[in-house]
Amino acid sequence: MEAHVPTRAEALALLKEYNKTDSLLKHAYAVEGVMRYMARKNGQDEDKWAIIGLIHDLDYERFPQQHCKKTREILQEHGWPEEYIQAAVSHGWGLCVDEEPTTRLAKTLYATEELTGLITAAALVRPSRSVSDMEAKSVMKKWKDKSFAAGVNRPVIEKGAEMLGVELRDLVEDAIMGMREVREQIGL
Repeated sequence: MEAHVPTRAEALALLKEYNKTDSLLKHAYAVEGVMRYMARKNGQDEDKWAIIGLIHDLDYERFPQQHCKKTREILQEHGWPEEYIQAAVSHGWGLCVDEEPTTRLAKTLYATEELTGLITAAALVRPSRSVSDMEAKSVMKKWKDKSFAAGVNRPVIEKGAEMLGVELRDLVEDAIMGMREVREQIGL
């Protein structure tokens, strides 16, 4: 079967078929927003990057023990291009899969996926409860407090920033900017 380039509508329908939890859907929208922003900043295909951001945790709700592995199966069954599949799956590199992010797209997803969780947590403790007025310095302050958003895998974010050759603070700033673009969808 020849690979089918999916539309956002198809990706969203697939995401909602496998995920019902509001927090997981908001996380998907946050990562989609960051990936779209990063694609634009890097002169890449915004729709492709955003779609991969949207479906990266496709299997997480139904198959948490097979996270990323089931995503590969599901996307292959739907005829998605290998480039999309590899990028989505490799965000779990070193955690649940051995597939290393090798493209700029995949490395960006790897670096920013966990970061959206930290930014969300930081936004929720602000008086505004929003990313609209958030700056990287406030997230960096929370970064140092390891008990804050303790579930966020900071070493993955650091490794991702290193793979991209960017400063952590700059990555945080870019992720905030991307999340601002979808703030209504993510409730921040």
